Amino acid sequence: MQTRLVAYEALNAMQQQQVGAIEVHPEQLPFSGDMYCALNTLLVNPSPGVKGFALLADDIPVAFLLLKRPPALPHWANEHSATLHALQVDRYQQGRGFGKECLRALPAMALEAWPQIKGLELSVDTHNLAAMGLYLGAGWVDSGEAYKGRVGYERRLCWRFNP
Repeated sequence: MQTRLVAYEALNAMQQQQVGAIEVHPEQLPFSGDMYCALNTLLVNPSPGVKGFALLADDIPVAFLLLKRPPALPHWANEHSATLHALQVDRYQQGRGFGKECLRALPAMALEAWPQIKGLELSVDTHNLAAMGLYLGAGWVDSGEAYKGRVGYERRLCWRFNP
């Protein structure tokens, strides 16, 4: 199976419709949100600071994520970073390594979108053990900073590009 991470705007109409049908398990919704909210963020009020990406497996979307830069950068992020949001792997495709593949391909896509960035950041709920394991296992580094988020306490994780 071939996978590739592509910009949302590069998808054809059928693939965009398939992205809209991506669903996560109900217990993941408080952490990742749903596709309606993610696509709403991307499409309703377009911003040069928000980009969407879909992971295609044999040209079929199986995962989606958002990246943000100013003016959409969250308050907790470093101004020289892009932030990862709404990473969602379709519930029927989970456990097949697609989340890891998104994270593997993400740095190159982020640099292609914004060559000036110095790294990536994300915020993850400390109780979201699956996500914490995914990010830490992929080489993201816990910054040691925690703050009160929507669901519980959040940890900030960073990915720095090689100099």
